[in-house]
Amino acid sequence: MTEYPLRNGLAHVDAAALAVGFSTALRRAGLPGSPDRAAWLAQALRLVPPRAREPLYWTCRVALVSSHEQLPVFDAVFSAAFDGILDPADTRGDANSPPAVRAAEHIRAAPAERLSAHAGSRVPSSRTPVATPGVEGGNGESDAPWVEAILAMASPDEHLHEKSFAELTPEETARVRQLVRRIMLATPERRSRRTRQSTRSGAKLDLRRTIRAARRSGGDASSLVYARRRPRPRRLVFLCDVSGSMEPYTQVFLSLLQGAVAGAQAEAFVFSTRLTRLTRQLSNRNADEALALGAAAARDWAGGTRLAESLQRFIDGHGRRGLARGAVVVVLSDGWAQDAPELVDAQMARLRRLAFRIVWVNPRKAGTDFQPLAGGMAAALPYCDAFVSGHNYAALAEAATAIRAQRSRPAWGRGNGRAGQLNSSGKEKHD
Repeated sequence: MTEYPLRNGLAHVDAAALAVGFSTALRRAGLPGSPDRAAWLAQALRLVPPRAREPLYWTCRVALVSSHEQLPVFDAVFSAAFDGILDPADTRGDANSPPAVRAAEHIRAAPAERLSAHAGSRVPSSRTPVATPGVEGGNGESDAPWVEAILAMASPDEHLHEKSFAELTPEETARVRQLVRRIMLATPERRSRRTRQSTRSGAKLDLRRTIRAARRSGGDASSLVYARRRPRPRRLVFLCDVSGSMEPYTQVFLSLLQGAVAGAQAEAFVFSTRLTRLTRQLSNRNADEALALGAAAARDWAGGTRLAESLQRFIDGHGRRGLARGAVVVVLSDGWAQDAPELVDAQMARLRRLAFRIVWVNPRKAGTDFQPLAGGMAAALPYCDAFVSGHNYAALAEAATAIRAQRSRPAWGRGNGRAGQLNSSGKEKHD
């Protein structure tokens, strides 16, 4: 087998630095990536030192590439980094770009042939132990013992983590819905009115329990009893847009709501031209039946978007009665509303005075040229504590982090100052 030496010697380069640098170059060229993949590459490079171009290519490809569509950009960046003859900006993010220069002849061989050559004419399957020989020295003997490694191939589920919900096939949508229902959502804790017995440190004297204990000892309070208020998770409320513009994401988002209703006892509402409460329908354990019941209950499914009117109906009918007070409210919508922006502004200000946190999930945010210029989105954004995309499974992790975060002033700041907060009596107080 012909070995193609690297342009620059990398045998003594730190594996972690090489993995981080190359992973960063791939992300800048438009490929999705995560710190976990960089860590996998660093671990693999310790098992397969980068002494020749071909083993380095396959090590990086196995660790960092999760789909066939990513290969053209990967080859271009690899040639730019290790051959030094190609600018990755020329083919950044273009899946139809031509193959990278000098990455054709010795890279276009079938994967089975490449792996066979590396593993002694054996074609390993995914997660099969592979014996990797060391590089031969001048005396023809191996300088290092054979090392047992695991070939970590990309699983189908892992490939779906980075794929937008709008690009999923029906089979992939069904699989992603199963994954999304298992996402564990948690909200910050608050102190309830109920108390529990506690140590003296940081607790208040419980007179009722102290007197009750004194009766059992003849009226002599031999010991003092202290108590503190019990913590409990804040209520979680979802408002999901099911209008026509959100149709590519509706099925997956409703699966998220179904898992939240079952796991976090969340309240679920959907809206298009009007507001519909779906908590009871989504409590059905069968995912398809829950979706069918929800679609039947929301007769305005895939219609227009009355954002301000839906927010008003929620606040008047449910929020002011306690459902939104001190709760984490999650709005899943692209903000394309038929209402006037000033109406959306007024209702978001009311919701801000009730809710503990407002998290807005907008799948359009994932676009490279996205700007919140739509009237409804621009009016609602100043009142939000967090603004995330949630366009794929990996992005929903960011939404879950925003849901369990403590309250903080939004970076854009306008809404928090105007809306203020609630004091202990339920009335508005300003910062």
